Amino acid sequence: MNRTLDETVPPLPAGVRPPERLDLPGGVSLHRRAPAHAGPMNAAVTRNLEHLRPWMPWAGSAPTMEESREIAQSGWQAWADGTDFLYVAGLEGEPDVIVGAFGLHGRIGPGALEIGYWVDFDHTGRGIATQAAAALTTAALELPGIHRVEIRCDESNAASAAVPRRLDYRLDRIQQDAPITAPSETGRKLIWVKEA
Repeated sequence: MNRTLDETVPPLPAGVRPPERLDLPGGVSLHRRAPAHAGPMNAAVTRNLEHLRPWMPWAGSAPTMEESREIAQSGWQAWADGTDFLYVAGLEGEPDVIVGAFGLHGRIGPGALEIGYWVDFDHTGRGIATQAAAALTTAALELPGIHRVEIRCDESNAASAAVPRRLDYRLDRIQQDAPITAPSETGRKLIWVKEA
């Protein structure tokens, strides 16, 4: 979970931010990730380690509570700085249960944001990732100065690749990544693009 933000990517101007809450069908909503989410995020990540480990380099071991607090705080600050916009997915009536994490990441260069996501194992197959990515795509492309949204996933991650396909993203290219950072990766990264 510890990743550094690319400091060379310019932040969005002050006041230019996506919505802090996005409501999805079926009683799911995305909320700006806050320091108060550290405990529920720690529980969600720990509960999903086996599910996430094949694809997420940071899922090699359970985070400590201190690491979760640091990550939550740095995510909160990145939003304020305009470089990264992190969300948690929750269910109506269950405010302390996180069923996924999503983000609009400013790490791919000016005028573009990358969507990242994972969904709790017990909530896969319900369309949460697709609905959230659709809402985040719309929110990103409505931001002044954002003209492109990308979704990137390893070629062998069929579940993640299904999301941009469903949303009519265009497969722009396949990029060879090295080194491989997660156990199930092939190192061939699919770069899906949607433009304004």
